[in-house]
Amino acid sequence: MRRIALIVIALSAGASVRIAAETHRFTPQQFYLTYSFAHPPALHIKPGDRVVTKTIDASGVDWNGKNVSGGPNPQTGPFYVDGAEPGDMLVVTLEKIETNRATAYSGSLLSPYTVDPTAIAARVDREARRVTWTIDKGRGVARLDQSDVQPGGIELPLRPMLGCVGVAPARKEAISTAAPGAFGGNMDYAFMGAGVKLMLPVNEPGALLFLGDGHARQGEGEVAGTGLETSMDVEFTVDLVKKKAVAWPRLESETHLMVLGSARPLLEAFQHATSELQRWLMADFGFTERGAQIFMGQATEYEIANVVDPNFTVVAKIRKSTLPRR
Repeated sequence: MRRIALIVIALSAGASVRIAAETHRFTPQQFYLTYSFAHPPALHIKPGDRVVTKTIDASGVDWNGKNVSGGPNPQTGPFYVDGAEPGDMLVVTLEKIETNRATAYSGSLLSPYTVDPTAIAARVDREARRVTWTIDKGRGVARLDQSDVQPGGIELPLRPMLGCVGVAPARKEAISTAAPGAFGGNMDYAFMGAGVKLMLPVNEPGALLFLGDGHARQGEGEVAGTGLETSMDVEFTVDLVKKKAVAWPRLESETHLMVLGSARPLLEAFQHATSELQRWLMADFGFTERGAQIFMGQATEYEIANVVDPNFTVVAKIRKSTLPRR
């Protein structure tokens, strides 16, 4: 079923194009464990289109509780964006992310990179095991009821997000869905939720957009090695900015501009995010080279998105209220 509407897409340079937008309802049957140009497109979409779809959890279990794929992080897609060419920028707006089943699982130990070696050595309970959470959408919470783990249980508000959103990497690489990089991927940023706008480089014709690894919520850093892993109902729209290459994923929320840099060691991820944020300020906000550096020195904020994936991810942020008016 498709719904057609006429909309206006605003481009960053101020120009706009008028296109006929469609809504596509896509239920995935095939899932992928690599980001790669070699995977056949699941669906062709156009700039301005909306896609209503689903993702399965990080271990391959779907919204019916059925195991339909291996892991890690099986991806829905890829979505081929008509007109996207290398050197363009793909803009993905996450319109809706909602849990679609009553359970999630998580890890139960802090990951080795997150604590002192002496803290690991001091552990009494060393068994790596999953725990199962109950999702109560009506109350907007996830609850863990295992008295052997925590008497009285643990309850936290839902904060649905996607651990993975990415495009086909450059240089014809095939990269595991466990990893983040310049193409996006498994960035595991706790605030990759509904309402944000993610900007990704286009490396292959059609961009080939993948998404998955839904979390009912996740703490910053993903320090237990997982979020609350579950399946999701997802709606997103895509736009395309021609001939505007970006080196690292950019993100815009209601309050911030952000860049997500991924690498190992953590310092290199920090450097990627900081360098790309400077480029963004110079290209789009009228800063000189030195002016951008002076501004960033007093206005930049940082978050650690993950320290458990093959590459770590750091977020460099600027509060939009501090930017000069355009």
